[in-house]
Amino acid sequence: MTWWRSPLWATAGRAAVLAFLVVTINHNSAQLGDESERLTITVAAASCAAILTVPQLRLSAAPLVSVVMTARWGWLVDLLLAVVMFDLAVARRTRLALLCAAIAPAGNLAGLRAASVWVGQRWLSTLTVLLFGLVLGLWQGNRRRLVQTLAGQVEQLRVETRLREDAARAAERSRIAAEMHDVLAHRLSLIALHTGVLATRGAALPGPVADRLAVLRTASVEALTDLREVLGALHDPHAAPADAPAVREVAALVEDARAAGQQIALTVTGRAPDAPTTHRLAAYRIVQEALTNARKHADGARVEVRVDYRPPATLVEVSNGAGTAASTAVDSGYGLVGLRERVTALGGRLDAGPAGTGSWRLSARLPHPAPKDGPA
Repeated sequence: MTWWRSPLWATAGRAAVLAFLVVTINHNSAQLGDESERLTITVAAASCAAILTVPQLRLSAAPLVSVVMTARWGWLVDLLLAVVMFDLAVARRTRLALLCAAIAPAGNLAGLRAASVWVGQRWLSTLTVLLFGLVLGLWQGNRRRLVQTLAGQVEQLRVETRLREDAARAAERSRIAAEMHDVLAHRLSLIALHTGVLATRGAALPGPVADRLAVLRTASVEALTDLREVLGALHDPHAAPADAPAVREVAALVEDARAAGQQIALTVTGRAPDAPTTHRLAAYRIVQEALTNARKHADGARVEVRVDYRPPATLVEVSNGAGTAASTAVDSGYGLVGLRERVTALGGRLDAGPAGTGSWRLSARLPHPAPKDGPA
């Protein structure tokens, strides 16, 4: 909030305007030629101005005081009545404002003759002042309510956007949990299988059994590594697993996309088994999202996919040229939010944005976990 819109400055500005009106009333009352009457009018105007500076009194006591003053001193104090009508109009009390505007001039028929609004053309100036205060108050009140409504809508949109992003992140965590559940179930089934084989061999450990022991140890280490990565990736312990496909490679995904008509150039460096399973799953999801976006927003454009599984990090980069947007594309806008949540949970970084005239580039870097020394 800027300094001139702060409540303190608004109160100071209102007080300055009311002080100016009191000085003006004191100056105009000199036309009466009676110093005692002039002092009375000035004190009454200052008291009314003081009431108008108190938010709790400007809609209750101020209308009554200003109506009595206007009925007594007419055009000399009609400026304060205009301020009261402004406050009532801002507060959407238009009927009360019109009632005050009707009672005060009517009461002035029995007021001070020298300050009567019914002498000459004074009634026209008084009517103009009162209508100006009323119209200005109606405009200001509508403007404030419009600004409040717009601010509320902006806040609602901000909350809805945040909730949608949270839902996208939660869905991505749930999908990670489901995928890793399939992987760990497979690894643990291997452990159970080889443990059963050892149980049937007895105490002797011939060569094949020793080999199976080695396989068992390797599978156990891999299962523990996957479990550690899952615990690091899933920040929400209440994420419910959902149905998810088994682990697929990027090559199979690209072949499916080519069969659907996309022009894709795939470059794979390194071996997929050299990368952690979570990285292979992340690479698959990144390429899947990038190809989907290319079909939506750059239909017919050539897509280049590069995946590097070699340590120290898994690198994924997908870029496409300019194309035509599909007429039936429906974009939720939260696919990248889920990908960024997945990549960030694995300690990596995801970048997405334009890469030239009409082209788009999506890249991710997933660092491999540090090797563990010693027995599992």
